[in-house]
Parts: sequence; C-alpha cells; structure tokens
Amino acid sequence: MGNQSVMQRFAKWHIWLGWLVGFPILMWTVTGLVMVIKPIEEVRGNHLRKEVPERALPADTQIAVSLPAESTKPVRSVTTQVESGETITRIAYMDGTIARFRPDGSTMGPLSDVEARLIVAAGIEGGDKVARTERFEAANVPFDFRRPVPVWQVVLEDGTHVYVGTETGRIEAVRTRWWRVFDIAWGLHIMDLQTREDTSHPILILFAILSVIGAMFGSILMFRRRKARVGGAT
Repeated sequence: MGNQSVMQRFAKWHIWLGWLVGFPILMWTVTGLVMVIKPIEEVRGNHLRKEVPERALPADTQIAVSLPAESTKPVRSVTTQVESGETITRIAYMDGTIARFRPDGSTMGPLSDVEARLIVAAGIEGGDKVARTERFEAANVPFDFRRPVPVWQVVLEDGTHVYVGTETGRIEAVRTRWWRVFDIAWGLHIMDLQTREDTSHPILILFAILSVIGAMFGSILMFRRRKARVGGAT
C-alpha cells in the first residue's frame, strides 16, 4: 500500500512537471531540428565564398612602411599581399584596429562603398547582385554581425548580408537568410533572445533540471507499470 501511494504521488508530480516543462521541451526539440536541417558550413555561408588564390609578391617589390612618430600602440602583426592588383600592407594593432598602407608607405583610408561592392563581387557567389549598402561604425554594428568592427553591410538581392571591414578590406562575415533563422532558433534554444550568447543562466538551468526530474519520474512510473503488468500476467 505504501509503494502504491508513493507511485501515485510520483504520477501527480510527473503530470505537473509535464505541464510546466512541456513547452520548453517542445521548443528545444523544434529549435534543435531547425539547427541541424542544414550543415553548419552552409548556415555560415561558406558555400557562397569563392576560392580566391593569394598572389605572390613580385620579386622586385619594394615596400616602405613607417609608423607615425607619435604612435605608441603595440603592433600584433604585419602582413603584405597583392589584392585586386595592388600590393597592400596591413598593420594589426593589439587594440583590434588595423591600418592599411600602399607600397610607398602612404596610408590608405577607410574602404569606400565602391571598393566594398567590388570585394563582394569578387569573393561571393552572386555578389554582383547588390540591393543596397550601408556603413556601420564599430559601436553600432547590426545585430546579425555582433562584432565591434567598423564594416560595410552589402545586402544582396537574395537577402544575404555580406560584411566587409572598412579597415581590413576583407569579408568579415556572410549572413544568409537561413543564418538569421538559425540565429533565432539558437536564441530560443538557449532561452536568450537578447544577446544569444549566454548558455548558462538561471532560467535555462532551472528548466533543464525540472525536465531531468520529470524524465526520471516518467522512467520510474513506466518501469513500475511494466513490472505490475508482467506480475499480473503470471
């Protein structure tokens, strides 16, 4: 009689927990399905990037780059390569900023709208079909970019957003329509639609614990009922 009372209590708790965590479990299952429908490489837009081989510097290339005398920023790296027929030297500083220089040492200004369009046309499949462009500063980038880097947003006719760094002169990110669907699903999956980065917060942990407890109660009840049926049959 005592065991039956305990099982009845487990059954009641299981029902209440089912009502409480049923929606989160369904949401986790649906969003998980959305996130695995397509390969992550396609979600990230890697399939749209063209293979652009790096050109070696001519043997007689002479480069003279000097930092301003008043510059005290620590340098992280210096790279030189040929891009769009022009030799460009990049100096990346430890604070995340980047400066571009021509072979004669003159500084290149921020990337223009036309240059951003040309980079996208050369590096992205269908990149010549541009709907609009917009420039964003590092402190005010679009939500689907979420990196403190000044960029040009090049919006293609198919809805793809290509982000080109105004300082780097490179494609920093590709955001397809499916990427944005994936991003919403990810935010729902981790229950963080605001930043979509916090995978360990009290609400998520609470519902995960309740779901585990509910699953344990269900497993116990299923085992007990199966045992009772087998005992009754014999």
